[in-house]
Amino acid sequence: MDPTYYNHTLERALNIVQANTTDMAGDVLTVPMDYYRNADLRCRERDEIMMRTPLPLVFSAQVSGPNDYVVREMFGKSVLIARGEDGVVRVFENYCRHRGASPASGCGNRRTFVCPYHSWTYGSDGQLVRIPGKSAFEGIDTAKYGLIELPSEERCGFVWAILTPNLQIDVASFLGQQIDADLTAWNYQEGVFVECREFVADVNWKAAIENFAESYHFQTVHGQSIPGQIQVPNTSTHDAFGPHHFMAFPKKTILELAETPQKNWDHSVGMTSVYWIYPGTIVVNPPGVAQYIEVLPVYDGDCDKTRIRSSFVGYDNTDDPQQLEQMSMAVDTIWEAVFDEDRPVLALIGDSVRNSTQDHVIVGRNEIGVQHMVKTIAGKLGYDLARTTN
Repeated sequence: MDPTYYNHTLERALNIVQANTTDMAGDVLTVPMDYYRNADLRCRERDEIMMRTPLPLVFSAQVSGPNDYVVREMFGKSVLIARGEDGVVRVFENYCRHRGASPASGCGNRRTFVCPYHSWTYGSDGQLVRIPGKSAFEGIDTAKYGLIELPSEERCGFVWAILTPNLQIDVASFLGQQIDADLTAWNYQEGVFVECREFVADVNWKAAIENFAESYHFQTVHGQSIPGQIQVPNTSTHDAFGPHHFMAFPKKTILELAETPQKNWDHSVGMTSVYWIYPGTIVVNPPGVAQYIEVLPVYDGDCDKTRIRSSFVGYDNTDDPQQLEQMSMAVDTIWEAVFDEDRPVLALIGDSVRNSTQDHVIVGRNEIGVQHMVKTIAGKLGYDLARTTN
């Protein structure tokens, strides 16, 4: 990444820090509690958004070599992400075409996937390559009984998929020109996969993802950890690009750039870049490792559970033990802020959604990223945010 890539944004961020302000929305926004509670809305979110929108499933670096694979559970569906011997990544429903058991599990490197029920066998390209006792299935065209493929595309260092078969996927158009260019510039695919961590939070997914769109809470929640120590609290730039957005969270060291020629600026000195990719992905670029955070609902009958899954990739593709250890330490530091500090607060928000008698919550002008999220998701669902009564 060119250190001067974000110079225009750095200049804006420096100006607002020096002015002791932040990018602001035009007005305060009231959000009905029903927006987080409504069971019918939850069903529509799954059917109309989650199952029909391109979602990044893994960093490309996690399946970098031929026959590398990962199995994910997405909204109750078992999904297989596999790079074939031809180098192409494909995404499949992880269900045998015979009687429906899952032929793949976990992650690793395999040329074939053998169903644990009757040993039907599939290649890393999803094709059915073996049927034991094939004479009992005379007339079956094996070419028609490969794993069901889902629309997928490898782009910007991620493997994307739509979880409904036969839909068209175009990630560049989905992201838009600017965010597509920004994510491409980071070259995540050239890095080394570090690890994934996740937890389930007792909170509605929409309330959970809002946590990553403002720094108003940094001083209170993260005051004793890295985010609170290095970032300027309650300060950010905000740029909306269709349903997505980009935010720059200035670091306290940004003031060092005031006396530095712009040709010598380095975005890592002055800011942390944060992208919201609609509907449920946050991409953060701290030093050492890139992080993408998946904030998606758990559909198990409880509308107030959210899986928060963080994947990390080092910017440098290395097998040096010391560098890999430094990357692991960076992951530990980042995870401390999310798991130890954000998680308890998210549980409190979940309790409020379930039990409070208040009619609505208030989103301030300084929480412009949260406002954009709420308005975008509500707009996609045709949900009227003006239904508050108190």
